[in-house]
Amino acid sequence: MPWPRALKRWWGVIPAALALALLALRACIAVGPVENLAPAPAWEGDPPGSQAYTGTVWVARGGPLIIGASSPGPFRVTIASRDVVGKRMHKERIIVSSGPLPIRFAAPPGARLIWSPVGRRGDPEYLPASSLSPLPPEAAEFSHPGAAIADGLIALALLAVLAGTLLMLARRRLARVPRRVWLGFGAVLALGLLARWLGLGDQGQTWDEDVNWASGRNYITNLLSLDASDRAWVWNYEHPPVMKLLAGIGAQLADGMQPARALSAVWSALGCALLVPIGARLFRLRVGVLAGVIAAFLPALVAHGQVVGHESPTVLWWSLGVLLALGVHDDQPTTRALVARMAAAGAVVGIAVASRYVNGLLGPLVVLIIVTTAPAADRRRTLRWVGITAVAAFVVFVAVWPRLWSEPILHVRESLAKLKGLHSPEPFLGQTTNTPGPHYFLVYLYATTPLLVLVAILGGVARGVKQRTRSMALVAAWLVVPLVVTASPVRQDGVRYVMPCLLALSLLAAAGTDWLATRLEARSRHAFAALATALALYLGVVWLRAAPYYLDYFGEHVGGTGRVQRDRQLETAWWGEGLDRAVAHVNAHAAPGAAVHHCVVPNHLAWYREDLWATFTQYPASADWIVWYAPPTTGCSIPPGFREVFVLEHDGAVMAKVYARTTPRQ
Repeated sequence: MPWPRALKRWWGVIPAALALALLALRACIAVGPVENLAPAPAWEGDPPGSQAYTGTVWVARGGPLIIGASSPGPFRVTIASRDVVGKRMHKERIIVSSGPLPIRFAAPPGARLIWSPVGRRGDPEYLPASSLSPLPPEAAEFSHPGAAIADGLIALALLAVLAGTLLMLARRRLARVPRRVWLGFGAVLALGLLARWLGLGDQGQTWDEDVNWASGRNYITNLLSLDASDRAWVWNYEHPPVMKLLAGIGAQLADGMQPARALSAVWSALGCALLVPIGARLFRLRVGVLAGVIAAFLPALVAHGQVVGHESPTVLWWSLGVLLALGVHDDQPTTRALVARMAAAGAVVGIAVASRYVNGLLGPLVVLIIVTTAPAADRRRTLRWVGITAVAAFVVFVAVWPRLWSEPILHVRESLAKLKGLHSPEPFLGQTTNTPGPHYFLVYLYATTPLLVLVAILGGVARGVKQRTRSMALVAAWLVVPLVVTASPVRQDGVRYVMPCLLALSLLAAAGTDWLATRLEARSRHAFAALATALALYLGVVWLRAAPYYLDYFGEHVGGTGRVQRDRQLETAWWGEGLDRAVAHVNAHAAPGAAVHHCVVPNHLAWYREDLWATFTQYPASADWIVWYAPPTTGCSIPPGFREVFVLEHDGAVMAKVYARTTPRQ
């Protein structure tokens, strides 16, 4: 039998075989953290029935370290002569120096060391084997401490196998995509990656990145270990797992955020690039390409594409879900093909919900697109089978979250209950509130959309009023459906919860530009090229001006970030971006053992020099240095005898200040 025919016959088995081979390889080469310690004799005070291990742990940064264990019974951790004793899940905060430190662990079989190193908070992460050695500190050696590079590469290979399998299943449909569409897709993808990878991480560590990063690392470890126990999936359980699994791949590759951020940029850029075929279907190719370019450079989309968060995969899932829904009725499908396509769209909805609950709104939009794009003769068959999208979404949602495999209703209720708490107050239109009005998201979409894009959007609105086509109606639905989140109490954090609206606005702006160009093309054949080029160059300037603090971008039509901050109109500098610059100034200039006080809400992002933690003070009058983050929105008392020595400004807004003592302490 010729090889191509054999490959065609057996290709369905190949992905499963590759996945099993990768998991088997991991099982052969994996070394558990406890296995990287040496067996030790029992000490007085060890828990009964425990096994003891000893060795060295590498601490990359000195300061407040949180360490403990997740254990089926009582345990004891001794690090640098400090005892942490507890049972089941317990951890404590201790101050340690950087470098190799002696560690001893006594616990029953199945116990896991957990920690949160300096600069990370929230649910702790499994202490990696690469940070442990069975030798004493003076002899211990470490290779890539804090990372599990083999696990990261194997997880990345598993993702590639999954993606390759899906592309193989769709190969016939992909082969029919015109070459021009592929070129436009590739160009937008490259621009999106460029806009996000340049300056990646220059904003500093931001709020919640460490929570997503650490839980994602744990989840990847669980996945590769085939550990589906409930105890293994409790980390950050208020949010579903898919985003964290994607982040966890990068988290295994380094003891830092950069690889995970780089992957986040990929998901965001792919979501922007998918606007090319979407725009080509709804309007024409040039609309899709321009929509992708606009989305690639919108500051809010760039910002969330550079951090380890829920927003980047959300952008990808909504674009992919809409594209699959638009293609359900291609080429007069058989009933079997129709059902398969609906199931595929539903599966994307399930993955989207398993990334973030609010993405459940993608489901109604997908169903709306499938039903309204059905040919009249095929509408009854479509309505008969459209429920398969919901079934597929539910099955996928449960399948990818092992915590739902036991007591799913209870665990979903626990997850949702943890999200009910009100957010901390924030400025909104001159007031400070945690219950802003229903116009909250509309105000933010207006304020964070660049001015010329707003003008193009007005052109899109005019086109919709004039033409009233199905394509314009679907774009309007894409814009409106995510805003249903307004009905919930989750009105906070700017555009974070309505990211899909930015994709719809990009399409609307591109459609408006196309409409304006057609009205001018009687005078100039190159009207669209001129308008699109001007808009792209303008967005390039906006991208450069907003760098690297895209999270704090506000358009010139609202006075820029400085005006917004001075008038307390909207939230600025709460993510923690730029705090690293203020802390670096203190680290560079503070005398050994100087007393530092800070007025910082995301205080876990302050990575001070390790000697400064021992003399850290809660009282400004006792300090030698004061760090004040987000001064217009964070209260701080600056006593007499201090002067301002460092100010970080961005677009007229003050991000952080540092004060140094000028008079001796009393």
